[in-house]
Amino acid sequence: QVQLVESGGGLVQAGDSLRLSCAKSGRTVTSYAMGWFRQAPGKEREFVAAITPTGGMTNYADSVKGRFTISRDNAKNTVYLQLNSLKPEDTAVYYCAAGRWGTGAAMYPYWGQGTQVTVSS
Repeated sequence: QVQLVESGGGLVQAGDSLRLSCAKSGRTVTSYAMGWFRQAPGKEREFVAAITPTGGMTNYADSVKGRFTISRDNAKNTVYLQLNSLKPEDTAVYYCAAGRWGTGAAMYPYWGQGTQVTVSS
């Protein structure tokens, strides 16, 4: 079993930055690819970013490329998502997920409870 707990969300203004954290626990957590997804009100959950188990490869949605950065510290069992140049359209609940490398939510069987990011204009 894998447990994921996100933190770091909040209310910010457009152009600000946030860093989200995802603390992992459970067996063999370092062998999983990690992803970040987000879901805005009335919209489907969408892929944001992913990182391979060793951190050697990352992938981003076009909408966040160049603004968001995913990273992981396996010694601390933590994954991060740095959000820069935030826009109101980035407002959503952000979820951390563990699973296989990919952009589809179905690739990730383990999910955190989510953390709210709200960006005001």
